[in-house]
Amino acid sequence: MLKAILTDIEGTTSSISFVQDILFPYAYNKIADFLAQNWNNELVKKSVLEVATLENLRDYNHQQITAILRKWIKGDRKITPLKDLQGIIWEEGYKNGDYCSHIYEDAYKQLSFWHSKNIPIYIYSSGSIYAQKLFFGYSEYGDLLNLFSGFFDTTIGNKKESKSYKNITNYLKLNSDEIIFLSDVEAELNAALSIGMSTVWVIRDENLFDEKNKSDSPHQIVNNFLKINLCK
Repeated sequence: MLKAILTDIEGTTSSISFVQDILFPYAYNKIADFLAQNWNNELVKKSVLEVATLENLRDYNHQQITAILRKWIKGDRKITPLKDLQGIIWEEGYKNGDYCSHIYEDAYKQLSFWHSKNIPIYIYSSGSIYAQKLFFGYSEYGDLLNLFSGFFDTTIGNKKESKSYKNITNYLKLNSDEIIFLSDVEAELNAALSIGMSTVWVIRDENLFDEKNKSDSPHQIVNNFLKINLCK
């Protein structure tokens, strides 16, 4: 029996272009000034130390850390200190009204419907939990945080590793087959499926959808949320 829905964000509930074309450049352009102004902030210091440790740096300054973070942003690296710092920077943009996060209309409607049916919905994204809450708190449809029962990020594990999904089931105190996971990334779905979760491959690209829909994929394949069958 289904007891929880777990969903990705980028490419699933929301467009990849919003993240890559708006959020990433915003953080890239702001990171130098942000570090210079907040170098002694405790949260920033913690993340900077993690960056330095990962790069084996003993002596460093904000210019060096800026260069590393910009390189990671360009490479879309799924690294926790980067995601934490991006989240703090993005908050300024959201609060200033520089942008609102994109949500597909079908995702908004279906998430709202599932919530109305008292089905717990959780987010699992490579973006920090802080950034996830900003994303859904400042959406095109307003504040949607009430739709979700909880959030997971890379601190629970890599999204392409089976252990991460086991950690989530343990945290939620549910059996694997009581959770359905939605994502646009096949490797993530494979990892979730390997521990017994139900899976839905959300393919927004119509050409790719037509191609994959003819394959023998073990995942339910849809091109929008309104077609998801929670009983499959």
